[in-house]
Amino acid sequence: MIKNRNLSLDLLRVIACYLVMQQHASEFYYIGDQLSVVTGNNTFWIGIITSLCRTSVPLFVMLSGFLLLPMQGSISTFFRKRFTRIVYPFIAWCVIYAGYFVLTRGESIAEMGIHILHIPINFGSEVGHLWYIYMLIGLYLVTPIISPWIERASKRELEGYLGLWLLTTFLPYIHQVYPEVLGEAFWNDTPLLYYFTGFIGYFILGYYLKRYGYPSAALSWILLIVGYLLTAGIFCSRIDTAAIVPELELSWRFCTVNVLMMSVGLFSLIGRLHLNPTSPLTRLVTDISIKSYGMYLAHIIILNLYYQWFQPVSEHAYIVIPLIAVSTFITVYLVIWLLARLPKSKYLVG
Repeated sequence: MIKNRNLSLDLLRVIACYLVMQQHASEFYYIGDQLSVVTGNNTFWIGIITSLCRTSVPLFVMLSGFLLLPMQGSISTFFRKRFTRIVYPFIAWCVIYAGYFVLTRGESIAEMGIHILHIPINFGSEVGHLWYIYMLIGLYLVTPIISPWIERASKRELEGYLGLWLLTTFLPYIHQVYPEVLGEAFWNDTPLLYYFTGFIGYFILGYYLKRYGYPSAALSWILLIVGYLLTAGIFCSRIDTAAIVPELELSWRFCTVNVLMMSVGLFSLIGRLHLNPTSPLTRLVTDISIKSYGMYLAHIIILNLYYQWFQPVSEHAYIVIPLIAVSTFITVYLVIWLLARLPKSKYLVG
């Protein structure tokens, strides 16, 4: 199982999976009713201990670009392999979450059916973390289109694209001063750099790092540290002035320059590691990596349970959040490990 795997990428996937869970554990402590901001010391500490977690989705997307670009084989084979692994478990867990709401919220069977019918529209049964699957499917759909260019593009051409994408990571901050720039208007939602925005930049960046190598360790540390200081500093500085959570999370947006810096730094530092393939710990990392998609899909149910158990333990978020996240990570791995032993488990855990 380990022989043909990139073990450092397995470790990156495991780290990204954990960071997702810590991010979601923190949301109990700074998101109030109607997306209001819960102010106070706990929210400050969330800015300190959770800002690095914003690298989770960029890391996942960069891993996809590293491993999938350029597309190999036929389009039909590519889609069949990707969608079998991604879509079937996604639908299964949407149904499971709909049933979970019947048990925990007292919803009716009719409401459960509505949640299931809602899957093609958005977020499955309204479980927020499932937004990621729609974005990932979009990247898969565009892969056959960009792959011919990826194969022919020179280093300078790739850097030209990534340079334009880099400019778009400043837009959330530019919009604080100029709400509409480069052709933006209420009648035009496709301005100048629209086609360079979003997660496709991370997707192509992952391929670029595979092809041309990582930044130096020193530069990677600088990117990680400076990116973190910006991300945490801006978040903490807005706690007392942001009225709603989207305003507070300005520096937490995935496609901002500071999160990009953290993501590249962390990806490069972990990606250059050489792990011992015979170590039991490495084998465990690989197994968690293989099961990480199922863990991602399932973790909210277990996370909610641990929050109910651990919330009375301490009033300090910096104690309870890691406790919830670590417990969730371990438990959901064991659950997916057991589910993976069922017949046809690939349709449930990927």
